[in-house]
Amino acid sequence: QVQLVESGGGLVQPGGSLRLSCAASGSTFSVYTMGWYRQAPGKQRELVATITSGSSTNYADSVKGRFTISRDNAKNTVYLQMDSLKPEDTAVYYCKADGVVVGLPEYWGQGTQVTVSS
Repeated sequence: QVQLVESGGGLVQPGGSLRLSCAASGSTFSVYTMGWYRQAPGKQRELVATITSGSSTNYADSVKGRFTISRDNAKNTVYLQMDSLKPEDTAVYYCKADGVVVGLPEYWGQGTQVTVSS
């Protein structure tokens, strides 16, 4: 069982930055592909970025060049550095641990609100 707790959301002006963190419980964090997803009001949840156990990364086109995903296996934590934020980045951001590749379940965090507004 893995529990995920996101933090770091809040209100920021357009052009500003935020850093989200997702702390995971358990001793198998390093084997999971970790991801950040977001869901805006009235829209489906969408992929923002993923990072594999080998630290390969993947980004949605809408955030490439602005967001950076990273992980610290020693701290069981994955981060999402968000720069040059836009109003359209406003959403609830969710952390996901995906263990399907290694025969483990997937887990979701409870989400953290990010609001980009002047």
